Amino acid sequence: MSTPPNGNLSVKPLQEFVLDGFGGGPQTQALLFALFLALYVVAVLGNLTMMVVITLDARLHSPMYFFLKNLSFVDLCYSSVIYPKALANFLSSSKVITFAGCATQFFFFSLLVTTEGFLLAVMAYDRFVAICSPLRYPISMRPLVCAHLVLGTYCGGFFNSIVQTPLTFTLPFCSSNHIDHFHCDVPPLLKLACADTMTNELVMFAISGLIIMGTTLVVLVSYGYITVTILRMRSGGGRHKLFSTCGSHMTAVSLFYGTLFVMYAQPGAVASMEQGKVVSVFYTLVIPMLNPLIYSLRNKDVKDALRRLGQGHTAT
Repeated sequence: MSTPPNGNLSVKPLQEFVLDGFGGGPQTQALLFALFLALYVVAVLGNLTMMVVITLDARLHSPMYFFLKNLSFVDLCYSSVIYPKALANFLSSSKVITFAGCATQFFFFSLLVTTEGFLLAVMAYDRFVAICSPLRYPISMRPLVCAHLVLGTYCGGFFNSIVQTPLTFTLPFCSSNHIDHFHCDVPPLLKLACADTMTNELVMFAISGLIIMGTTLVVLVSYGYITVTILRMRSGGGRHKLFSTCGSHMTAVSLFYGTLFVMYAQPGAVASMEQGKVVSVFYTLVIPMLNPLIYSLRNKDVKDALRRLGQGHTAT
């Protein structure tokens, strides 16, 4: 629980916050700006490329690539919710964000990150049906079902966001308006509250834990069945292709869920803000940058589609 300094209990509604971000002098800030800008540009270009390739190549118009295109869209959006403002703050002395801007940033960040967690679970289920029940796959994963599954992931994200945002931003903030972070998030905001934040921490722990554990269970069960099915195959080439495709997804899932668990789903997760900043950079920027590389470099269909798209562009 946070208490106001010097016992001052008067609480004035805040009009703005200051995002402290990372410490260091002008040279450090310039170096961090260049590093983060490079990572963000790669993330934007990579995810846009995946979306364009999947949209333009008819051979990739299947449920798996429909979900992958949505994953790229979510990655692109939630990194863009954070990093334009973070990059501007590296070059600014004020680093101010309005109260409404902070709440809006947190709302969409929470919505999109939660959506990605559910989407990764849906992608694991899609691979489970495709590999373990291939004859049922065209019916089980027909376009309407896929659209409903994606809509469901956004609904799950919206539920988490609509619960956490008002619960956080109706707290009285009186200890300071300096957020010890580079974007608006629950753990650093709870540090500024001058009221009992136990309920907020329990809600964050409970919702995040349920989402992470539930979706992780779906992924583990799906890939458990997938592994058994692949190992029973007689074709070595078929096993290699399926393991390669599934390996890409498991890499992305492990990176995403691992960092979220460290940040939100363990008791005392809000204790170290310095650790929180590093972890946040990983799942808000590094993972969105890596996902297109993971899926394109380890996926023959995507590499072939990129080659065809390049050849078609050259021919014109």
